Amino acid sequence: MALTSEGLAPGRALVSGGSGFLGSHLCRRLLDLGCQVVCVDNLVTGSRDLTAPLLDRPGFEFVEADISVAREYGADFAYVLHFASPASPPGYLRHPVLTLDAGAAGTRNMLDLALAAGARFLVASTSEVYGDPLVHPQPESYWGNVNSVGPRSVYDEAKRVAEAYTMAYHRSHGVDTRIVRIFNTYGPGMQVDDGRAIPNFVCQALRGEPITVYGDGSQTRSLCYVDDLIEGILRLLASDEVMPVNIGNQEEVTMLHLAEEVRAAVGSSSPIEHLPLPEDDPRQRRPDTTRARELLGWEPRTPFAEGLPPTIEWFRGRI
Repeated sequence: MALTSEGLAPGRALVSGGSGFLGSHLCRRLLDLGCQVVCVDNLVTGSRDLTAPLLDRPGFEFVEADISVAREYGADFAYVLHFASPASPPGYLRHPVLTLDAGAAGTRNMLDLALAAGARFLVASTSEVYGDPLVHPQPESYWGNVNSVGPRSVYDEAKRVAEAYTMAYHRSHGVDTRIVRIFNTYGPGMQVDDGRAIPNFVCQALRGEPITVYGDGSQTRSLCYVDDLIEGILRLLASDEVMPVNIGNQEEVTMLHLAEEVRAAVGSSSPIEHLPLPEDDPRQRRPDTTRARELLGWEPRTPFAEGLPPTIEWFRGRI
């Protein structure tokens, strides 16, 4: 029988980075499943607006704090979900040391909390651990091609060390751990200045500005709607799988084609403008989701044509 998020036993959960794009969706779904949720965020890249609708819901608590600094949160947690980190290139390039701290000290502090509470721990890793991949699509067994001294390394290596800490605590201290490798995700809740393709293209099209495509636009990404991604994460949390699992969409699209699709959906006449390709920008990105399908019974269900309109409406109300 396939796992579903509904199979997750209710309990008290701490979500670090819970006022971010993915974290806020995760907090909402956990509340829907009957969990009590403590959202911890230092609001460097997160937004109070994303969790403000949850403040009146029973069982929700917001704590403004930096998880890279050790502090007490209590010990009565069933789940600790570590999502705190700048995740978009503008965010982690603006805050390089904070990003590294979130991956190293922050992960260790959250693991210490899970260890003390006897809680199940899940860390939000990323497809960026694969770097600019030489294997395509990327299976979990691929070790990656990462430039450890490049500008993107602060994020890539922070997530790689977060995975290493997670496995060390599992092997040495018996912490019940999960690792999700998240591929490109889109949907309502993204920030206007996020800097990734969907926010850039949609906001530029809505404003009638040139749509900026880096390089010749032949580089590819695979885009998963946020509701599908959160379902996959919760199925992994409910599972017994300790090793990393990719969660993402296997449908691959070039950046140039994506820009054209967004422009058409918005009904914009914005021209497409090509800019130099950023250093270490991956040329292709597509997950091998065999493990997610076989272990969790999970596959994305939302076609891009269905996920794009609510995403456009989200940005339309914010620019």
